[in-house]
Amino acid sequence: MFSSLSQLRTVALTSYLALIAWVLIWHGFLSPHPHINPVGVTIAWLIPLMLPLKGILTGKPYTHAWANFILMFYFLHGLTLLFVDEGERYLALVELVITSISFVSNILYAKQKGKALGLGLKKLSQVEKEEKARFEQ
Repeated sequence: MFSSLSQLRTVALTSYLALIAWVLIWHGFLSPHPHINPVGVTIAWLIPLMLPLKGILTGKPYTHAWANFILMFYFLHGLTLLFVDEGERYLALVELVITSISFVSNILYAKQKGKALGLGLKKLSQVEKEEKARFEQ
């Protein structure tokens, strides 16, 4: 799919920044909430995306991995509106596509960067052997 770590990073970073821009455009300009302060709503939608932004900008694999938990809120929002709100269906589809690209690229980048840094999870069998050896002493 992607031939290098730098391409994965570019896609992950670009899609994450695109989601921030899309949320700003959607909630701030294209379809502001009519009954509540649109600036407040837009800021409320942007705050969760700002939490991992520093780590994503610096390319930290751990941050890319846990940022996906935040992306799931936007994925669920887009998926729900896709079926519920006919007026914002296409706006939700754009959010869904951007969020999906960001989610997949974050996973791939975190995995490849973690391997490059020598990080990783031990296999369960190895952990079991280590625990067994520790408790047998």
